[in-house]
Order: sequence, then C-alpha cells, then structure tokens
Amino acid sequence: MLYHLIAFVAGVILDWIIGDPGYFPHPIRWIGNLISNLTDVMLTKNLKDDRNPKAEKQKGMALVIGVLFVTVLVVSTLLYASYFVHPYLGVVIESSMTCYILAAKSLYLESMKVSVALQEEGLEAGRKAVARIVGRDTFALEKKGVIKAAVETVAENTSDGVIAPLLYTFIGGPILGFAYKAVNTMDSMVGYHNDTYENFGFFAAKLDDVVNFLPARISALFMIIAAFFMGKEYSGRDALRIFLRDRYQHKSPNSAQTESACAGAMHIRLAGDASYFGKIQKKPFIGDPIREIEIEDIKRAGKLMYATQVLVLLVLIGLGSLML
Repeated sequence: MLYHLIAFVAGVILDWIIGDPGYFPHPIRWIGNLISNLTDVMLTKNLKDDRNPKAEKQKGMALVIGVLFVTVLVVSTLLYASYFVHPYLGVVIESSMTCYILAAKSLYLESMKVSVALQEEGLEAGRKAVARIVGRDTFALEKKGVIKAAVETVAENTSDGVIAPLLYTFIGGPILGFAYKAVNTMDSMVGYHNDTYENFGFFAAKLDDVVNFLPARISALFMIIAAFFMGKEYSGRDALRIFLRDRYQHKSPNSAQTESACAGAMHIRLAGDASYFGKIQKKPFIGDPIREIEIEDIKRAGKLMYATQVLVLLVLIGLGSLML
C-alpha cells in the first residue's frame, strides 16, 4: 500500500508538471487506436435496411469486453512485471501510468488555447481551438458560444478527466484507472446518438454512465466546497443552489452534476441548444445569467478544476495514510 500511495501521489504531481507533452506515445491513444480498428472490423457499413440493431448491440458489447480485456491484460502484465523486477522500478512505472491516466494539465492547457486564440487571432481561430475539445459543431458559434463551450468542457471533464480517474486509480491502481479510461474513451468514440453508433455504442455509453455515476457527484460536491474558499470570484452558496436545482438538466445523468456546480460558482449560465453533426439538439440552460460570460471564465473554470482536484487528493492521501 505504501508503494502504491507514493506512486499515486507522484503520478498526480507528474501530471501537474508535464501533462501530455505530445512527443511521447500516449497509452490512451493506443487504446483509441484499438477501439477504432475493432470498430472498423465489427461495425456493419452497409445500407440502413441491411443493418440489424440487435446484432450491432451485440457487436458493441463484444467491443467493450475486448477492449477492457486487452487493456487490463497489458497494464497488469507491465505493472506486476516491473514490481517483480524491483519495487522501486514498480513505483516508477506505476507513477508514469498514473500520470498518463490523469488529464488535469492537458485539460487546462487545451482550454486556455481557446482563450489565447480568441484574444490573439480572433473568432475563427477560437472556433478551431474549441473544436479540439468539444463534440458539438463549432463553425457557427459566436464568441460567447465558443467561451461557453470551453467552460462547459472544463466543468464536465473535471469529473471525467480528472476526479473519476483519480478515484479509480486510488482504489485499484493503474489497472482500474486504465480500465476506466478505456470505458470513457469508448463512450467518446462510439457513444453517439446517430445513425452509425446508436446501437453499436449503446453498451459503451451505458457503462460510461454507470462508472461515472458516483464520481460525477463526488466531483460536484468537492467543486462546491472548493468554491467556498476561492475568493470573491466564486460563490460556494450559489454553486450549491444551482447544483441542487439544475444537476439533472442534461440527457446524461452525470454531465450536469459538475456543470451546474461550476455555473453556480461562477454566476454564469451554461448549456442551452447546441448543434451536433448538423442537427440542433434542444437542451435546457444550466445556471442563472447573473452576469455575461467572458474570456476570463475559461481560466476561472480551470482554477476551479484544480482546486477540486487538490481537495479530493488531500482526502485520498488521508485515507491512504490510515490504511498503511
């Protein structure tokens, strides 16, 4: 347990320092390539009238099982082999794996690229920058729409990309951490409500809802707590108020948990109608428009994300210390 706790904390610090430098091969990209290749092989590409919804759901389930099996097998083999060679090597490998599982710095940097693009190059550059981190259509977004999309991504991924993997890695090490990331990656790649993935991505999307159910609520709770201690730009009281009112204002049972807490904490309104694959999806608003959203809110959302992570990390370190 001591080695795991040391590697866990070291991995978090590594993520804060280096994030995803880009010039190193990233295991999550390998998982993404595996998903893509299996999808190409398994998913029927024929005309709609030749497709069988039940068969596609079965293939989607096989995708989930196959990707999780390969992920757990590879990670567990590398991890146990490294600890077998020497405990210190095991700590180094586990720390590196933990760093790869987390995405706090990369989330912050990618969102800040949107802010920089808007300020230095204009709206079109901002649209291109935000298109890298959101799933919606961005070509017609106005400036405030670009900012809102970036803030929503930071708020939602505070759970999906930061707190949830932190919790799963603490509980089950990189094996469970990477298993979670595999589920999350499958959902982001095939969990769409469109003609191609409606049936094939069904199990990936549902499993993602299940594994994120508790982490999303834990993330929102700690985000609310963090807002109480972050100065006059944030409001813990309003974060709690909007969370209680708007936490289910989304098709996903989890996405609006942290979005509502963030919107309340920053006194802004998020969500609303958005375009996906050329089609407008009607969505309710989250939060109250106490003030207009502004570029600085992207950075404020990033600060709130980091503060939430630090609070969760301190609690986990305390729990880990009690278990030694």
